[in-house]
Amino acid sequence: MSAVGLTGLAAGTTRAAGPYRSSGGRDTAVILGREVDVSLASPEVVRLFTSFFEAKTAADVDATMAHFARDMTYIDATLGWSWYRWQDLHDLFAGLMPTWPKTAASYPTRIIGDATSALVHFTDTPELFGHEIRPLGAVDFRRGRIVRWIDYWDGRAFTLAGIREQRTPADRFPADFGESAVGERAAPQLRSVVKWLGAAFGAGDASGAAALFHPDAVFDDLAAHVHIEGRTSLADFLRRALPVLPYGAGSRVRHAVGGARGGGYEWTNPGAPAPRGNTALALDRSGLITRLTTVWDSSLWTDGRIGRVQGATILQ
Repeated sequence: MSAVGLTGLAAGTTRAAGPYRSSGGRDTAVILGREVDVSLASPEVVRLFTSFFEAKTAADVDATMAHFARDMTYIDATLGWSWYRWQDLHDLFAGLMPTWPKTAASYPTRIIGDATSALVHFTDTPELFGHEIRPLGAVDFRRGRIVRWIDYWDGRAFTLAGIREQRTPADRFPADFGESAVGERAAPQLRSVVKWLGAAFGAGDASGAAALFHPDAVFDDLAAHVHIEGRTSLADFLRRALPVLPYGAGSRVRHAVGGARGGGYEWTNPGAPAPRGNTALALDRSGLITRLTTVWDSSLWTDGRIGRVQGATILQ
């Protein structure tokens, strides 16, 4: 059983989570004893995620399910496992939580957005699954409760054999990710950047995409293991990589979440070997992208294709 966003557990932590507290500044918070980047998160959404992860770590079914609206969608976008009814999700937790080790936890590492919608980076360590998994979740809220949560993570973290055994076959993979039910409610500033970036990536327009980044921007593709610093180097990389990248030529925006200074978007590319993923964005006050972090399932790619993308980072 995986449903990583729901059932991931971290080794080496106790259930005595303690309350959320600031670590002395607005850039970090201490949640479950760990420093969490909340520099682009509203205080309210930090409190919501703190409460959720503490309830989940405590294996408290009722407290965990109290965070979800009755009309909710929860999907693991890597495995293709979906829950569209509150009771079904409740029953999953009720069956799993009593089996979780007392030292287990699932914890956030970065929160971006506000109490309308947000992205959350979180970690599931090997205690339950035998492999560390680091999903990026896209979450929509309504009146303080979760109405939509979609997790994206790199299936290679689960090993190729493991992910193939667990993944839903392509012909039965869920098509409805629930975005039409919640609508587009991300901040207008973010939606504008997402619109232009998504269009440039989808058209394979490297110059147009690079123009949206700050000169000192940082670009991280967690699935391809690519790290680039600076708009100049990024533009060169995109010129060679966009025809190959799953969020490049042929991709389109599925759904945006987040606030005026940060959030991100889910994307799809039906013609690509890896047809879906999630991208986090941080913006400066002028709306330029200062940091992009994207994740998708590289287990759907060959080693050679990944090597082509990594080779595009080598300046000619």
